[in-house]
Amino acid sequence: MSDLTVSGVTRGGLLRVLLILIFAALLLFFSLFAPGFFTLDNVASVLLNNVAPLAIAALAMTLVAAMGAVDLSIGTAIDFACLVLVTLVVHQVGLPLAVTAALLAALCVGLFNAFLVTALGVEPFLATLGTLFIGQSVQQLSSNGGQPVYLLSQVLPVQFSAISHGALLGVPLPLWYVSGLAIALHLLLKCTPQGRALTFLGSQASVARYSGIAVGRTVGVGFVLSAVIAGIVGLMLASNVKAWVPLSGNAYLLNAIGAAFIGATFSATRRPNVPGTLLGVILLSFVANGLLLTGWNFYWQQVATGVLIFGVLAAGALNNRRRK
Repeated sequence: MSDLTVSGVTRGGLLRVLLILIFAALLLFFSLFAPGFFTLDNVASVLLNNVAPLAIAALAMTLVAAMGAVDLSIGTAIDFACLVLVTLVVHQVGLPLAVTAALLAALCVGLFNAFLVTALGVEPFLATLGTLFIGQSVQQLSSNGGQPVYLLSQVLPVQFSAISHGALLGVPLPLWYVSGLAIALHLLLKCTPQGRALTFLGSQASVARYSGIAVGRTVGVGFVLSAVIAGIVGLMLASNVKAWVPLSGNAYLLNAIGAAFIGATFSATRRPNVPGTLLGVILLSFVANGLLLTGWNFYWQQVATGVLIFGVLAAGALNNRRRK
């Protein structure tokens, strides 16, 4: 069936316009009924505390989703990076070494996933689910059942708070992280042979395996990069809350998945992509903030977020069915 309307506009284009209009209507609603929603302080707070860490986690998810998989262990990579950073800072290890070790801990999560998927042939969903369960168990065992590790102000390096609260040229560092990672990841997927192989694997996996692409290496690199990117969120989390709280990284998992696939729905190619993911993150973050300011209970906020994600994905699936 043709994807064109009588006016020459694709149904997919109409769907994207409709979704944008719904988002604009939600923003208008919150600006009228959520006190302080459109104030500069609130927008800045949402961008720094909600959008920035979720965007980085969602970009990690986008990298894996682009190759047709899903990474359920990004929360584990976040937690391990946070744990290592906090532990080394407690023992007064230099901050550069502590940050490097924290990112290496996240990298190990990605290497483990890559080993399960490429060497043992485990499906990515099951492999990362297993890593998630193992990571949860390790954290519980290493923290006496989930006891947080708090940092005392007297042992903190001067630059520790700057990880999440510093600024460069007047722009907060978390926004620099998001901008740099988004540009780098977009260029990787669009302009490099490795990135094109990764997206080709996601769109036509059966063809990619017979076209000379090193599938195992491509998948392994995808999982490793995803884990390292997620580890950056762990650094920000440690710097922001001055503690390691077991399993706190899992709070980003579902919204990261939702943002990545909302982004695919907004895309003309229906594929995960960086601009769409960022749009999905902004949508989820500001809707959650608006619900909070209108007085919704936290659990009802989760219900509303789930309904929103489901609605967008269902609309995209329905549009795809009509195209076919």
